[in-house]
Amino acid sequence: MFPDAAPLLAVDGLVKRFGGFRALDVLSLRLDAGEILGLVGPNGSGKTTCINVISGLYRPDGGDIHFDGRSIGGWPSHRLVHAGINRTFQVPRPFLTLTVRENVQVALAYGRRGDGVADVDALLLSLDLDAFADRPAKELNSAQQKMLDLARALATRPRLLLIDELAAGLNAAELERVAVKLKDLARSGIALLVVEHLMGFIDQITDRIIVMNAGKEIFEGRLAEAAANPQVVEVFFGAEHAA
Repeated sequence: MFPDAAPLLAVDGLVKRFGGFRALDVLSLRLDAGEILGLVGPNGSGKTTCINVISGLYRPDGGDIHFDGRSIGGWPSHRLVHAGINRTFQVPRPFLTLTVRENVQVALAYGRRGDGVADVDALLLSLDLDAFADRPAKELNSAQQKMLDLARALATRPRLLLIDELAAGLNAAELERVAVKLKDLARSGIALLVVEHLMGFIDQITDRIIVMNAGKEIFEGRLAEAAANPQVVEVFFGAEHAA
């Protein structure tokens, strides 16, 4: 993290509506290069919607998003990828008939920025996918498809990586490997915004977290501090536990 520099990502007063429902209700956050920020909260709190708006899948209905000093709210996803923002999805959707290597090569061909080319073989090796490089993606199990989704995102050499429930369904050994990989990415200077329900995993990798409820931030800080916050406890466990 580089605390004296301007934030790489600045979200101010972000609003997203679906009909009369506000999925994001004036949400603000900051994220520095080299930092891992966790977004946590109950289902329906707006975590994935936040990632969808930042990544260009949804257009914002209010507020501002600045990346590296530029206003990017409403940019299409392909333009954001070329600017240095990419993401993973809760449910990966690789090109099932293409090989693992070909999936990454497609991402590299259409999504890379102009400051270098990723080494596909080294990338696959780093994510334990090298043994499957020439096999169709449809032969991968769900955990391996998640790693392929991450590989495709990393092939575009992002400066900001949005991670949506990458850890879900992974076993303990896989979780440890993913945690090490994400922390290595942060040390290389990549900023990571991570949505996750596994609190142990979040506590292991994040510098801080934002707890969301009903599209709003209700807490920002370390996970251990959140567990002692009455409003957070009420959201997760009910009012009877918040006394």
